[in-house]
Amino acid sequence: MNNQPKNLTTRRNINSLYIHLPFCSHLCHYCDFPKMLYDEKMAFEYLDALFLEIDLYKIDSVKTLYIGGGTPTALPPSLLEKLLKKVRPFLDQDGEFTVEINVENATDEKLAILKNNGINRLSIGVESTSDRILRLLNRRHTFKQAQELVRKAKAMGFVSINVDLIYGLPTQTKKHLIDDLNNLLALDPEHLSVYSLTVHPGTVFYLNGIKEQDEDQSRDHYDLILKTLRKAGYRRYEVSNFAKPGHESRHNLTYWRNEEYYGVGLGAAGYVDNVRYENTRSLTAYLKHTFRLNEEKVDTREKEKYFWILNLRLEEGFLISDYYREFGEKALERHMRTIEEAICDGLMIKTNDRIRLTDGGLMLLDRLLVKLI
Repeated sequence: MNNQPKNLTTRRNINSLYIHLPFCSHLCHYCDFPKMLYDEKMAFEYLDALFLEIDLYKIDSVKTLYIGGGTPTALPPSLLEKLLKKVRPFLDQDGEFTVEINVENATDEKLAILKNNGINRLSIGVESTSDRILRLLNRRHTFKQAQELVRKAKAMGFVSINVDLIYGLPTQTKKHLIDDLNNLLALDPEHLSVYSLTVHPGTVFYLNGIKEQDEDQSRDHYDLILKTLRKAGYRRYEVSNFAKPGHESRHNLTYWRNEEYYGVGLGAAGYVDNVRYENTRSLTAYLKHTFRLNEEKVDTREKEKYFWILNLRLEEGFLISDYYREFGEKALERHMRTIEEAICDGLMIKTNDRIRLTDGGLMLLDRLLVKLI
């Protein structure tokens, strides 16, 4: 298996680039992403390796850029600007450029650097509007600081802002969730990403025996979220994502529509030239330019499986004509019994040229996928 991408001079139409920055100013108790505490020497070495990996792909242009982490704004201003100047030339003129930011280190100087380098979408890790729960998560900001950051970003001209919210947290009640939703809606963000707490092995939550919400309570809380955000004018376009019209994440839609994308950086995943890959999570290996850890050549059967897994997360589902174009009409025939049962159970809707799940079907997506794939 190759541990580096092939240095090809020709490339199929790939429209998105994800870049992972592993550095954080502190480590949250629930986070399982590749991460480490910020270290200046490591940061310089990391950007050198990252730029080399980017260059190996010989990227011409993309329609969406997304820098995530970790915490991209954990970088000092000089390195943050160095990174942005490296990748901004890849972005089409009308492209979407997203950067994840944390409240505690999104200084005025860094916001200005983001604005001056073409970032037009911010994703802010708010997570909760309760200071008590924020401390439990080991977040280092208060909700008042988050409010101030959103107001400041809007005043600076950022026209598309996402805020993250986690539900199903320890000691969180339905009333706490209602307060969270009302407090975030008062900020009037263009987009909300709402995730149920997942407890991953190796995290502080896991080691402390924190448990995930039971299924019935999780569904009850999700139903409340869906009802509240719809009433406030947000459209759920993907299971965990809600947006005002025109503010859906174009980058993340690349993933959910099963399209190819570049992924670079520690632990990043990508899908290039019909190969799905995952980069190493070892910083030592990455700095030695051993980038890829796993590769999977996607055959037709695997591509069809991913098509179901990803597209059914979308509220709009998928066009049957697109499915036929990819896999042929006979491929759908294999699934018709499951589709018809799901329709009878009120979990799926099939029209002349579209298959999508109902609200109830989206809540039972994992069970449906077991039958479909």
